[in-house]
Amino acid sequence: MSNFIEILAILGLYFGLVLAGELTFELPDNARNCFYELIDKGVKCTLEFQVITGGNYDVDLEINAPSGQVLYKDQKKQYDSFTWTTDQKGEFKFCFSNEFSTFTHKMVYFDFQVGEERPIQPPEGGGHVTALTQLETSAVTIHEALKVIIDYQTHHRLREAQGRGFAEDLNSRVQLWSIGVAIIILIIGVGQVLALRSFFTEKKKPPL
Repeated sequence: MSNFIEILAILGLYFGLVLAGELTFELPDNARNCFYELIDKGVKCTLEFQVITGGNYDVDLEINAPSGQVLYKDQKKQYDSFTWTTDQKGEFKFCFSNEFSTFTHKMVYFDFQVGEERPIQPPEGGGHVTALTQLETSAVTIHEALKVIIDYQTHHRLREAQGRGFAEDLNSRVQLWSIGVAIIILIIGVGQVLALRSFFTEKKKPPL
């Protein structure tokens, strides 16, 4: 039981070294959503994003430093990843824009990671026994396996959401097309019936 508690404590320390946030949000048409994060100087940051549903699956992204410097700017991207190291301390801003779209809403997912994972430090004093080394190795192995699992889960959730959005959009378009075809067939049928009736209708002769 004590070994299990130690593993949980080491994993908690290992996960606590990195600040990370994931968010999925709706970006309306002609809209611009911005997010802010206070970051120290000399910290490595990574921002990954992907458009899940809506239109051509593209958005504009701009990342600004506290001084107003543009660190990253690109237009109509479906997905991308940007990594940089901060050269100043302050509030960093990254904005997603759908201002180029007039009627299409977008669903956007992003993962923002601040800092790098550091290896577990051995205890002070030098008393590094074999049992503790095995415990650290098990904790690191579990952590790496959990990271792979989380990445796979996130990937499959995004693919599932994107596929569902595409299927629903395709279904609505097929329904509209079917309704249009049914209306055209009905109009053509009525027109053919009226044309045939005109062929067999006896025209009255005018009186002499």
